Amino acid sequence: MKWTRSSKSYRVSLTALCILAVWLMTACGSKDYKPQAINEETDRCVICNMAIKDDVFATQIITTDGQSLKFDDIGCMNEWITQNGTDAVGATFVRDYNSSQWLKYEKAYYVYDASIKTPMAYGLVSFEQKTEAEAFMKEQGTGKLMTAEQLEDHSWEVNRDMMDMGSHDHSHTEETADAEETHKEEEHHGK
Repeated sequence: MKWTRSSKSYRVSLTALCILAVWLMTACGSKDYKPQAINEETDRCVICNMAIKDDVFATQIITTDGQSLKFDDIGCMNEWITQNGTDAVGATFVRDYNSSQWLKYEKAYYVYDASIKTPMAYGLVSFEQKTEAEAFMKEQGTGKLMTAEQLEDHSWEVNRDMMDMGSHDHSHTEETADAEETHKEEEHHGK
């Protein structure tokens, strides 16, 4: 085969075009979704419409178009996914129980027990490190360690006894005791 200037430039152009196409597909397919800050004055849970406290129980979904859907309890986030599917979900975030830092849902460790008090009584808290989750279970004397994958088979039941008592007590810390009071006041005022 005889190499000519035109055939060589055609191949270089075609190669450059292929590289550009691969780069664009890679760049478009790997959006870096970031959680948004919680605004306690305006943010309400998409599922239960309760005010969202900027605490360890807040969770959120960032949709593929960049919209932030915020929830006051991980169980409410699961309910949204059950109702709407995952096609529009870009990323899901939970908070570390000890530090309140945002974590990717799929990378966190979870502790479940019906007696763990959370805003909507789902009894599930999240941790960045497995050792922190284990320490929490040891301290509480109860709990089941789970991963995001194991949560796919979780029953997601609300502790009705806790809900019936009107207890949205977030227990365990002074910070979460304030959240309990906020939720109780809003329920009382019908918000």
